[in-house]
Amino acid sequence: MSTDAASMDDLRAQVDRRLREFVERQLPATGDAELEPLRTAAEDLLSGGKRLRPAFCYWGWRGAGGADVPGVFTAAASLELLQASALVHDDVMDRSDLRRGMPAAHRRFQSLHEKSGWQGSAEQFGEGAAILLGNLLLIWSGEMWRTSGLPAESLAAAQPVHDHMRTELMCGQYLDLLEQAGGENTFESALRVALYKSGKYSVEHPLRLGLVLAAGRLEPWMDELCSTYGTRVGIAFQLRDDILGVFGDPAQTGKPAGDDLREGKRTMLVARTLAAASTAEADTVRRLLGDPALDERGVATLREIIDRTGALRECEDMIGDYLGEALASLQQAPITPEARTALAELAVAATSRRT
Repeated sequence: MSTDAASMDDLRAQVDRRLREFVERQLPATGDAELEPLRTAAEDLLSGGKRLRPAFCYWGWRGAGGADVPGVFTAAASLELLQASALVHDDVMDRSDLRRGMPAAHRRFQSLHEKSGWQGSAEQFGEGAAILLGNLLLIWSGEMWRTSGLPAESLAAAQPVHDHMRTELMCGQYLDLLEQAGGENTFESALRVALYKSGKYSVEHPLRLGLVLAAGRLEPWMDELCSTYGTRVGIAFQLRDDILGVFGDPAQTGKPAGDDLREGKRTMLVARTLAAASTAEADTVRRLLGDPALDERGVATLREIIDRTGALRECEDMIGDYLGEALASLQQAPITPEARTALAELAVAATSRRT
């Protein structure tokens, strides 16, 4: 497999096929009709995404000398189920209406309740069903990982990394909630959330998983690569996500403009803005941030303040700095040249995306 655009398409196709086949085995289309909404919700959610986590895992595998075998694509694809689980739960916690241009899972199930004329609260049903769907996807991610077909000794060597990744993801989600509840945030706390909520399980741990799966053990140079390249790309990835949450084009992001502002996300972008804002500007930010009814004018006002204070430029500079450090660290890593090229391309793709 080469490292050009076609190879990424090949990897995506491998991941997509394995996800479709796995979901069909778990909940067949010809199965219980009452479970059909769960299956279709899972399929629709899994049909989107950039497949970056499987890509980092795959190129970690190749970087440590692994050959193309069916099991590695299945193991890598299981990370998309973990990601989907996190997205479903995240949308419930944030009360988001859209995900990837479609109704978020809890809104989808709420609509099913309303259209069916069922008893009780449609909103409560939607949230409950979405939580169960998220739990189901989390369970499936572990099952798909365990049954990937890779050697048992390889899976056993990587299992501590896999367990730690899932624990950190949940802790990161909690830290995100804590930041919103606590109000003011610092640069340090914003970076911590960026790292634990997304950075580690998006880049660092998938890369580490691939490396350990191929080598059968965790070696010091692997930890060094993951804590330099992986951590830096992971933070830059989340910083880009934060920028898109405020300035992104809804047609590309699949979410309403300024959704992170309505949800009151305490990101690095917000921390930098408040640190540089005048008293009047800071008061405006605190008044509007987290208002669920924030309209287009309010979003425009916050965007203007963020831009005027230089916070947007500073976050863009941070992304550039982290990316530069990550790319430099690749040159020192004892990985295959093919993987070095691919990981460099992935780092750029992950930190310059528009969706």
